[in-house]
Amino acid sequence: MPQYLLSIYQPDSGMPDAETMARIMADLHRLNEELRESGSWVFTGGLHSPDTATVVRPDGMITDGPYLEGKEHIGGIWIIDAPDLDAALVWGRKAAAATTLPIDVRPFRNAAPS
Repeated sequence: MPQYLLSIYQPDSGMPDAETMARIMADLHRLNEELRESGSWVFTGGLHSPDTATVVRPDGMITDGPYLEGKEHIGGIWIIDAPDLDAALVWGRKAAAATTLPIDVRPFRNAAPS
């Protein structure tokens, strides 16, 4: 089955208030349980802020911080199994509703079946 990457686009402006964050985390927990129960879940993970990034360049140089500066960053990801893009987009819509943030849905190139 093809695999897809669902990336959360998180604004650099900071985190929501505690009450909103608690609701988002509960919605994410339900979404992850639904993914597991459906057999689509492969992996998920949240990321620390971009200021924790270390960039390794092709010439071997190592620098602190993100490679690109922007107003948003990838805050977390899912890797899912889905039969096609339409099915992956259903999960992307659910992720957008749970996180209240945009979700980038992208297929892996030449991914081996799981």
